[in-house]
Amino acid sequence: MPINKVIYGTQVLIDLSGDTVTADKLLSGITAHGKDGSLLEGACTFDVDSQDATAAVAEILSGRTAYARGAKLTGIMPDNASISGEISTADGQYAVPQGYHDGGGKVGIAAVERAKLISGNIKAGVTVLGVTGTYGGESIKAQSKTVTPATAQQTVQPDTGYDYLASVTVAAIPYTEAENSAGGTTVTIG
Repeated sequence: MPINKVIYGTQVLIDLSGDTVTADKLLSGITAHGKDGSLLEGACTFDVDSQDATAAVAEILSGRTAYARGAKLTGIMPDNASISGEISTADGQYAVPQGYHDGGGKVGIAAVERAKLISGNIKAGVTVLGVTGTYGGESIKAQSKTVTPATAQQTVQPDTGYDYLASVTVAAIPYTEAENSAGGTTVTIG
């Protein structure tokens, strides 16, 4: 019969009677004594406490499994392998799809747009995406404009037929005063 409690005189040297270890809670391959003193061999294949895990199914590759917070999770994240894309406008963007990428994909300027990046199409002395311009062709037509400030933002651009603005004159902000019927003065700005 196994011994689960040893008392020497009045001193308790060993007392297993209050222990709660059971074979199903003890890791496989580990041995211990149960509360009755009998030898237990672990049967639990649990190898980690996953209660503090933060993985979500959207962060686990589709079809793969993992354990988190005491539960088995099956991933739903798509495997996009090597996604590639093109940008074909100056303000164009490529939206990277959610999911796993193997790092083999590429995003670049569309071939038709890349073909336009030749030195003869770019003003001399200007470099666009590594291509230095040589164009010095026909004469350039400049425009001068006068604008009045407003309470809303304004964008000043050359009119059709002009290549750029040589100068922009910004007028003073209009300010007027007028007597009003209440005996005071109305000030109008703008």
